Amino acid sequence: MIDPDISEYRDAFSRLDESDDRIFYSRDRFVSHLDTLALATIEDLVGQLLIERRPVILDLMASWDSHIPAVVSPTRVVGLGLNHNELERNEALTERVIHDLNREPTLPFAAGSFDAVLCTVSVDYLTRPVEVFREVGRILKPGGLFLVTFSNRFFPPKVVKIWRESSEIDRLQMVQRIFDESGSFGVPEILVSKGRPRPLEDAYADRGLPSDPVYAVYADRKGGTRAHRPRPVIFGTTPPPDPETVRERSARVGVTLRCPHCERRLERWKVPQTPFTQWASEHQYLCFNDDCPCYVRGWTALAGQGNPGSYRFMFDPESGGCHSVPVLTPHSLRESIVPREVGHGLENGD
Repeated sequence: MIDPDISEYRDAFSRLDESDDRIFYSRDRFVSHLDTLALATIEDLVGQLLIERRPVILDLMASWDSHIPAVVSPTRVVGLGLNHNELERNEALTERVIHDLNREPTLPFAAGSFDAVLCTVSVDYLTRPVEVFREVGRILKPGGLFLVTFSNRFFPPKVVKIWRESSEIDRLQMVQRIFDESGSFGVPEILVSKGRPRPLEDAYADRGLPSDPVYAVYADRKGGTRAHRPRPVIFGTTPPPDPETVRERSARVGVTLRCPHCERRLERWKVPQTPFTQWASEHQYLCFNDDCPCYVRGWTALAGQGNPGSYRFMFDPESGGCHSVPVLTPHSLRESIVPREVGHGLENGD
């Protein structure tokens, strides 16, 4: 349990700066808190999950952009935040409400007012999150969507202590537990986008950093009667092939030396032999394409098991087998890539 009403957890939701949030957020911050790929991923998630026709949406802790794609076509979008000028700049909003959730978690809306509530890169600033989530459940229609997205960037003075001191996987599980603790929602689902290439136009593109990660936790309010909400998928720029195509390509990997998921050329990889590992051959072949569907979807698969990292496709030339190898970061295992000019004679050119 992490209910902040329980005394032993009160310090967990303390902050470095406990001054009035209304003063801190009175300063205009017309900045993009994530890179363009991460923001586009959030917009894509909203578009895939919001299946209601002409929905009424609440953007919780809103700023100057709500990341709602045109395909959603909302009837009404209410933005609740603390900075008047940022809310005024937000063209998606039809209504604007100034409200401090940390002072008063009760939302100023009638029960069952909204089809969906979005909370984008803001959940880490809530000092009374369970109370706020219960309120979101109250104002949602039965079956309505609550989508919470976050990354690994924040304003340290105002983020709560437990968030600041937790790992990214711990934060994902924390938000799931808040959903559960509120008692208002069905089983929360997760989705992770991490380790993808940073956009070339980004200011940090030349530093070898991946795109900002996106973590999503979402659930429907209990009591809905409509069909189950579809599970969103992050494809990257390479849509995943169907399973039969993957099987056919996998059967030919020994000849093509290309990944069956993205068809990118595999890299020859020298096995790092240690006293604790035994490999049948000196070299394996791995896909190091950061936009490969296998790798892109692997982050969500492992996060669902409570584990960090993803996995990459691997081909064993000794056995002819196709496998997956876990990686913790986009840079993992790259140090053992054999340069192509000294690679195996079977390798095909691009």
